[in-house]
Amino acid sequence: MATLECEGITKEIPDGEGLQETCEEFGIPFACQSGVCGTCQIQIVEGKENLTPLTEMEQELGMDEDNRFACQCKIKKGHVKINY
Repeated sequence: MATLECEGITKEIPDGEGLQETCEEFGIPFACQSGVCGTCQIQIVEGKENLTPLTEMEQELGMDEDNRFACQCKIKKGHVKINY
């Protein structure tokens, strides 16, 4: 099991799972869920190596390994700490 941390709260996520459901539990809003609206933009504080690579959509919209769309990335393993 991987872990996702936001504002001092840590939740377990199965390895390979998308971040959206857990981020919604943290109160992060989602609108389009396809990476074009930007409402779910998160800052990766720790563990960026534990996330899947940037999607083509994220790259086109100027995201980098420290700033991602939660609807577009999955946690491979380990611990990831984010800010919204």
